[in-house]
Amino acid sequence: MKTTVAEILREYGPFAGAKNVAGVTFDGQRVWFASGDKLNALDPETGETVRSIDVAAHAGTAFDGQHLYQIAEDRIDKIDPQTGQVLATIPAPGGGGDSGLAWAEGSLWVGQYRDRKIHQVDPETGAVLRTIESNRFVTGVTWVDGELWHATSSGDGQGEVRRINDETGEVLERLEMPYGVSGLESDGGNRFFCGGGDSGKVSIIRRPKRAA
Repeated sequence: MKTTVAEILREYGPFAGAKNVAGVTFDGQRVWFASGDKLNALDPETGETVRSIDVAAHAGTAFDGQHLYQIAEDRIDKIDPQTGQVLATIPAPGGGGDSGLAWAEGSLWVGQYRDRKIHQVDPETGAVLRTIESNRFVTGVTWVDGELWHATSSGDGQGEVRRINDETGEVLERLEMPYGVSGLESDGGNRFFCGGGDSGKVSIIRRPKRAA
């Protein structure tokens, strides 16, 4: 297993009115982050918060190319990013203990924090299709180029971004962060967006290159 210190490319925040940063996602132009009672759109070029939607936003956030998905306590809301309207709701698999959220291959991928699991979930019904075990608390989830990565946060304020085997949960690579990571999203390329939890920050870190 390879362990390196994460290369932080840029940091944003803390943000006015946002005591912490929970879920993080990327719509191709803006970084959306959850801050408890709002979903906020951040312009990663300027660092400005360009929009906020008043919805319950307690944990993971995801984007399917058209809609936002947001964990709100024991449910997952499907949200129209243009109007802010909640279009549908499904139960969260952990019933309130859920954290990370990602969209990949037509499914939602939900991190269960204390149970140390990642569930593949049907976005229409909330049915759990598959479960992957982890050996650390799961606080963020993302897929990129067929790789499954998840974020962690520990009680001592440290965090990691980890690449794991999506069949066995074996940790293949670790990127050490200077603070707990509360949300994780890939830009589809060589960057990860990370929520910084109680630090109130959003960070961009470099995704390691694979050996040819």
